[in-house]
Amino acid sequence: MTRVKICGITETVHALAAAEAGADFIGLVFAPSKRLVDAERAKEIIAALKGRSERGGPKILTVGVFVNNPAAEVNRIAEYCGLDRVQLSGDEPWDYLRDIERPVIKAVRVRRQQGSEDVLAELAPGYQLRGADFIFLLDSQVEGSYGGSGQAFDWRVAREAAERFPVIIAGGLSAENVGQAMRLAMPWGVDVSSGVESDGVKDISKINAFIAAVRQADEALGEKVA
Repeated sequence: MTRVKICGITETVHALAAAEAGADFIGLVFAPSKRLVDAERAKEIIAALKGRSERGGPKILTVGVFVNNPAAEVNRIAEYCGLDRVQLSGDEPWDYLRDIERPVIKAVRVRRQQGSEDVLAELAPGYQLRGADFIFLLDSQVEGSYGGSGQAFDWRVAREAAERFPVIIAGGLSAENVGQAMRLAMPWGVDVSSGVESDGVKDISKINAFIAAVRQADEALGEKVA
C-alpha cells in the first residue's frame, strides 16, 4: 500500500481530518514558508493526534520539515514536539545525517534533463549512511524554492530509484494525477501540500479525494500485478 503524506499542516482540524481519511504522515513545516508553524503550535497539533489515537482513533506519524538548520536545533525541536521523523529539505550534506537523532526523510530535488541513473547515483550515498530508517523524497528543482512549489517533475525518472529504496514523490500532485504518478514511478509513498488546498488553505474535501485516489490506484495496480 502506498503511503500518503499530507504536508504543510497548520491547523489541528486538518491534521485530524488527514488521520481520519487514512493518511500515514502529516508534515509540519519549521522552515520559512506560508505554511510555517512554531514549536508550540506543532506540539499542540501532535498532542491532539496522539490523544485521538489513544482513544482508538487512527494512528498517524508526524514529520517536521527543516531547511538548513543546525542539527542540534532539529533534534531539540523534534524532542520538544514529539515528532516521529524529521524531513531535511535543504542543502544538508550527507554527513549531516549522522547527527540527526530521529529517523530521516531527505528531500532531493530532481533537475530537468536528469535521468533515472543520475537520480539513483545521487541517492545511494544517503542510504548507505542511514539504512533501513531512511526515506527519500523526490521533488522538483525550482529556483529559489525548497519545496511546496506545486510543480511536477518527470515521474518516470523515479522508477528505478523506487525499486531500490523507499522513495516518496512530491511536487504538483493532486487527486487528478496521483494515480498516473503512481503508475509511472511505483513509489513507496506520495506527498502533497498545495494539491489539497483551496486559496492557500488546506481543504478537507481535497484531502479526502486525494487519499481516495491513492487507494483506488493501489487497487488498480494490485490487480494489474496479479
